[in-house]
Amino acid sequence: MKSKRFSRRRFILAALLAAPAAIAGDARWLELQWLKIRRLRLSNKPAHRFVQFSDLHHKGDRAHTQSVVDTINSLSPEFVCFTGDIIEEGKFLPEALEVLAGIKAPMYGIPGNHDYWSKVPFESISKCFASTGGAWLVDEERIIAGGKINLIGVATLGPHRPLPSLNTGMKNILLIHYPAWAKAFHEKFDLMLAGHSHGGQVRIPFYGPIMVPFLVDEYDLGLYHTKVGPLYVNAGIGWFPYPIRFNCRPEITVIEI
Repeated sequence: MKSKRFSRRRFILAALLAAPAAIAGDARWLELQWLKIRRLRLSNKPAHRFVQFSDLHHKGDRAHTQSVVDTINSLSPEFVCFTGDIIEEGKFLPEALEVLAGIKAPMYGIPGNHDYWSKVPFESISKCFASTGGAWLVDEERIIAGGKINLIGVATLGPHRPLPSLNTGMKNILLIHYPAWAKAFHEKFDLMLAGHSHGGQVRIPFYGPIMVPFLVDEYDLGLYHTKVGPLYVNAGIGWFPYPIRFNCRPEITVIEI
């Protein structure tokens, strides 16, 4: 009887001691590249199906970025939305664009803070997105999906920057990098898409993220119903500043609207 108790206690102790190492291993090596496909259905009878991804933060890991592109292509979306931060350093931009050019659907995107901070010229990014049939939207909009969707990309906000206008009779979808920017608008959108938060990268069960970057506020991950319409915040693909993810896998979102 004593030996059984002793063995049970040893087992429990060993499990408790091993748990931190297992969690650390998951956060450092497993989740970082374990892509998750999240599905978001916003209509009982959706007319459009597209994909959002965000915060690639390409740092030279071509295989991982290629797996993102391959996964997106396997989903056969009508179009693709990217909500900022292709790279952190300009030296990685050519490789990132070479891989992203393989997306087989029109890809529309906006810049994030790191795209600006890296001081890369946006011309090559514009050419890449245009080569897919899409566009790099720096405070621009496009009528897409046969005239049924008005896709608006807002890259800057300020007193001298007019807010986007909506088109009646079609779905108005807004792309922003910073989730908290949703509070700056007054017109109601059918959908707003954002990134930037990375979901916090480390999320404690029943608590949430340990930390989020600036201009996230309460919108750290997932779907929120705001005064100006639904806002979806994507968990992103890459990481910054530390190579760690826990309970927050890199995400590609399939959206039906």
